[in-house]
Amino acid sequence: MVIDLRRSEDARDVVHRAVQALAEGRAVAFPTETDYVVAASARHAAAAERLCCLSPEVPGEPRLTLALKSADEALDWAPRLSPLGQRLSRRCWPGPVTLIVGDDHSDSLVHRLPIGVQQLVVGSGRLRLRVPGHSMLADCMRMLAGPVVLAEPTGAAGAPLVTAAEIVERCETVGAAVSLVIDDGRARYAQPASTIEIDASGFRVVHPGIVSEETLRRLSSLMVLFVCTGNTCRSPMAETLFRELIAERLGCRQDEIERQGVVVASAGIAAWGGGKASTGALEAMRERGADLSGHESQPLTENLARQADIIWTMTASHRATILAQFPEAGGRVAMLSPDRHDVIDPIGGTLATYRKCAEQIREHLAGRIDTLGSQLFGGT
Repeated sequence: MVIDLRRSEDARDVVHRAVQALAEGRAVAFPTETDYVVAASARHAAAAERLCCLSPEVPGEPRLTLALKSADEALDWAPRLSPLGQRLSRRCWPGPVTLIVGDDHSDSLVHRLPIGVQQLVVGSGRLRLRVPGHSMLADCMRMLAGPVVLAEPTGAAGAPLVTAAEIVERCETVGAAVSLVIDDGRARYAQPASTIEIDASGFRVVHPGIVSEETLRRLSSLMVLFVCTGNTCRSPMAETLFRELIAERLGCRQDEIERQGVVVASAGIAAWGGGKASTGALEAMRERGADLSGHESQPLTENLARQADIIWTMTASHRATILAQFPEAGGRVAMLSPDRHDVIDPIGGTLATYRKCAEQIREHLAGRIDTLGSQLFGGT
């Protein structure tokens, strides 16, 4: 059965049909942002096995892809996923990027799958993980107990199948038993997803796709975000001082930091966009040879909180506010002070107060920079 999603009166009915088919051990073809794939429940070994005729063998790689609901599940399947791998999964998923990662950990959920399924989703000790960016498959996975495995059939010269008609033709050609095809028109990108392999030292592009290696390199950068209240005093000074320290540690100029894989930013939990640094902050930084005249304040947004790998706050109150607004950032938010002391607020104070604040920030940064560990010096 082919269901045209664009003409369906109730998408929820389509979801229920697809979920029922998957739960009963049948195969369903879904659109994704890059191509059409065929899915089966990973709880049904026979259903997964039937997908193999649609999945070309690639030496050293798993036969089937594991589809995850979100980036939050990555560590469940690959507990040793490096900080770089975690950054890429958080920033690229849902989306057209596939990660090949090691499964060599006793806590990996792959060991709970049926043996027959394990043999299909593990290749040379590695898993292939993807979080497709199409709402239909995502809605079905949320309602289905257990994970989903995907076959990603290709056409001539390895081109992705980007329409429902192409997936139907391919299934008929190889005799694949697919009970339901969900048609949502031509895939949005109609290009292959980018496949990268993650290891302890970094990543390499295994199969080029729509996301370029240059973009992936940028997305893999470590992002450090400093947060205060108005983003006009403490956090801009912290950003400036951190740039100075990290450039020294990396052995580069401050304008080369991003090319070394580090992005530094600041924001305020009650900031207005476009505000200038305070006069005291400007002068205190000028005395240290730094220029804050080009600074523009910005509010802390959901996107910034999601993108940042480390969020250092000036006070305990700032940290509590962030956790209340963005609880998913919990493992990435900490006070700048290793001893959990608030950084004094210099707003309205004398230049001496700003100098004292800047010195306090610098001392905290000196104590924090070594805690970055493999995130900065071994995992990028």
